[in-house]
Amino acid sequence: MPLLVAFTGIAALAMLVPAAMAMATEDFETGRTFLYSALFFLVLTLLMGFATQGVRPVTSSRTHLLWLIAAYVFLPVVLAVPLNDAVRNTTFFNAYFEMVSSLTTTGATLFDPARLAPSVHLWRALVGWFGGFLVWATAAAVLAPLSLGGFEVTAETQSENFVSSAAQMRAASPGHRLRRTIRLLAPIYVGLTGVLWLLLVLAGKGDLTAISLAMSTMATSGIVPGGGLSEGGGGVLAEALILFFFVFAITRHSFSDGLSLGMARTLIHDRELRLALYVTVTLTALLFLRHWVATMEVTAGGSGGHALAALWGGFFTALSFVTTTGFVSEYWGASRSWSGLPTPGLVLVGLAMMGGGVATTAGGIKLLRVYALYKHGTRELGKLVHPNSVAPGGHLGRRIRRQGAYIAWVFFMLFVLSMAATMLALSIAGVGFENALVLAVAALTTTGPLAAHGAEAPIVYASLTPAAKGILAAAMIVGRLESLVLIALFSPSYWRL
Repeated sequence: MPLLVAFTGIAALAMLVPAAMAMATEDFETGRTFLYSALFFLVLTLLMGFATQGVRPVTSSRTHLLWLIAAYVFLPVVLAVPLNDAVRNTTFFNAYFEMVSSLTTTGATLFDPARLAPSVHLWRALVGWFGGFLVWATAAAVLAPLSLGGFEVTAETQSENFVSSAAQMRAASPGHRLRRTIRLLAPIYVGLTGVLWLLLVLAGKGDLTAISLAMSTMATSGIVPGGGLSEGGGGVLAEALILFFFVFAITRHSFSDGLSLGMARTLIHDRELRLALYVTVTLTALLFLRHWVATMEVTAGGSGGHALAALWGGFFTALSFVTTTGFVSEYWGASRSWSGLPTPGLVLVGLAMMGGGVATTAGGIKLLRVYALYKHGTRELGKLVHPNSVAPGGHLGRRIRRQGAYIAWVFFMLFVLSMAATMLALSIAGVGFENALVLAVAALTTTGPLAAHGAEAPIVYASLTPAAKGILAAAMIVGRLESLVLIALFSPSYWRL
C-alpha cells in the first residue's frame, strides 16, 4: 500500500506540469481540469498516508512484484481522470486505455493528434516518461536481485556491479534497494532527457515537440505530438540526435556503469549493442541491395541523393523498432520505394519482437536472450561437425549462465504462447488474423506504432471494439512485466523471499 500511495502522489504532482502549460497557453479549461485533479489526488494521497502510517510494510521482494502489478493496473485509473475531462467527448475506458498505453511505454493512441490540446500531448508523453523510469528503477532494484527480466540468462548478477555492489544490494531490503536505485538513476535519467531536449531545440524542433521526443526517446514510448518526426522541423539532424540516444535502450552499460575511461571499451564489447547493430546494418543492406536484385527495371529514384535517403530511412527505422520505440524516419518512404517493398511490415514485426536491452526501457524478447539462443545454436552446429569438441571459454561465453540458453528458450516459448493467447482473444473479439498478429506483437513488445506500419493497411486503435481494447490493455501490462515475472509469483520459492 505505501508504494501505491507514493505512486499516486507522484502522479498528482505530475499533473501540475500540463496544468501550468495550459495556463501559459491560455487554455484555461484544460488547465483547471489538470489543476483540480492534482489537488484532489494530493489530498487523497495525504489521507491515505495518514490512514496507513501505522501499517507495518512487508519488505519481501514478492510484495514489490505484487505492488508493481497493482501499479500498472490501478495507477492508470488515476492518470485517466484529467485526460477524460480534458478530451471531454470520450469514455473513461478510452482514457484508461490511453494511460495504460503510456505508462507501459507502448505509445498506442486512440485519439487523432488534432483532437488533443498541446497540454494533453505533454501529459501523454510525461506519463510515458515516468513509466520508462519506473522500468529502470524496478529492473535494477527488484528484478535483478531475483534474476528476472533478462537477468536470469546472464551470470553478471553474480559478479558485476549494477548501480552498487551486488552483495550490498542483496543484503538490503527491497524497499531500501528501490530508494537507493531511484536516487542513483533519477539524475541520469533526467539529465539525459534534458540534454536531448536542448539538442533537439537547437536542431530546430519546437519546444513541445522537442520535449515530447526527448521523453519518448528515453522511455521508448514512441509518443509524438502531431503527425510524426517530420513535424516541427529538424530533419536529419534531429533524427541523428535521437538515433544516438537509442543506445540507452540497447544496453544498460550505457548508463549503469557511470562515466569512466573504460566505458567506451565496455560498449564496444557489449553483446547486446553488437547484436543490435549487426541486425540493423544487415537488414538495411538487404533492403538497399534489393533495389538491384528485384527492381532493376525501376529507373525513378536512382540518384545518389535518393540512395542515401533510402539508407538513412531504413537504418533509423530499423534501429527504432529494435528499441521498441517505433519512430519512423521521414525517409522511410524513400527506403520502401527504393527496395520495392510497399509494405515491409513483417520486417518491423520481427525487429520489435527481438526487442532492446535487459534492464532498459525497451520491451520485446530482449537482445541478451536472443544472443544466448544464437550462441547455443552455433555451438550445436559446431558439435554436428566436431562431436568431441570442447566449447571455448572466452569472455563472451563466461557471461552466459550454464542454463542461460535453456531459460531463454523457455521465455521465448512463453512469449509465443502469450502472443497466441492474445491473438485468439482478439479473434474472438472480431479482429482479423493479420491485424490480430500485428496488434498482439505491438502490445506484448510495447511498440504501439507498429499497428500503423506493421500491417498491409494502418490499423486504427479507435476502430477496435471495447473488448479488443481491454484485451490489448491487459497484453500491454503482461508485455511490460513479462510473463516470466508473473509466473514467478506462483513459485513457492519466491513466496518465501
